[in-house]
Amino acid sequence: MRSLTELISNNVQWSEEMARANPGFFDRLAKQQTPDYLWIGCSDSRVPANQIVDLDPGELFVHRNVANLVVHTDFNCLSVIQYAVEALNVKHIIVCGHYSCGGVKAALCNFELGLIDNWLRHIQDVQEKHAKMLSMIEDTDERCNRLCELNVIEQVINVCGTTIVRDAWRRGDSLTIHGWIYGLKDGRILDLAMGITGSHEVDAAYAATVSNIASGTISKTKTV
Repeated sequence: MRSLTELISNNVQWSEEMARANPGFFDRLAKQQTPDYLWIGCSDSRVPANQIVDLDPGELFVHRNVANLVVHTDFNCLSVIQYAVEALNVKHIIVCGHYSCGGVKAALCNFELGLIDNWLRHIQDVQEKHAKMLSMIEDTDERCNRLCELNVIEQVINVCGTTIVRDAWRRGDSLTIHGWIYGLKDGRILDLAMGITGSHEVDAAYAATVSNIASGTISKTKTV
């Protein structure tokens, strides 16, 4: 078996550079993690969570899967959310999708890929829910990107609907759920303007964001 010596060498260089730039960093990191953020993102290798928001290890708790889905029967994802909210006391949960998502395009174009088709069925549910809006977009890539946006906000709603988040809000915990999308072509994040802080805000935030997506008024901001 060939060893991945290049990656091990990269790790040594990285750890040495981190230790020089921030003495005691690994000692502090080993004792505890205290992130304020949970990131639920896509597994795509081009969307490295910590790097694109410039956060160090320990500052961002991360869960990733194909097409950044939050499914109520996915106990892996639910366990991550529960640990983040109840043990780490994160203040923000960010669902971050990305444009040109392969999973979203596969669902949109009804590609047959095997086992993953069952997972992507959840995106097709989103597609059917917003079929009228999507049918008005002729260009396939543009339609895919619109579905990427819609998929993010539907997953935000799914996060808000978990017993974990609802219980946290009932306790009075400070917890905000966000929907973001990342551009592969420019490395910029677009805030889809959800920012939900309680159950009473869910319906209005969702309606406003769907309306903004449909009208094309969602615009990029330099800070999020």
